[in-house]
Amino acid sequence: MPNHKSAEKRVRQNEKRRLINRSNRSRVRTEIKKLRAAFTAGDKALSQELLSSTVSVIDKAVNKGLLHKNTAARYKSRLSAHVNAL
Repeated sequence: MPNHKSAEKRVRQNEKRRLINRSNRSRVRTEIKKLRAAFTAGDKALSQELLSSTVSVIDKAVNKGLLHKNTAARYKSRLSAHVNAL
């Protein structure tokens, strides 16, 4: 338990941040799963459509500090390669 007022505030801030990060991380994972499902099914049109929204969500995650930029680049590169292979 926190013993100082500032430590109590920090606990509250950390909890808020954790929930925001969790929500954003879930959103990124969901978008990636949707895109992977589309190109696994072989739906080229849907894959192309979902690729841009997925890349956008990944870029937003980088701006929020959720993903490292190189990790995001790796995700985008691999997803794009799969879509282009269709």
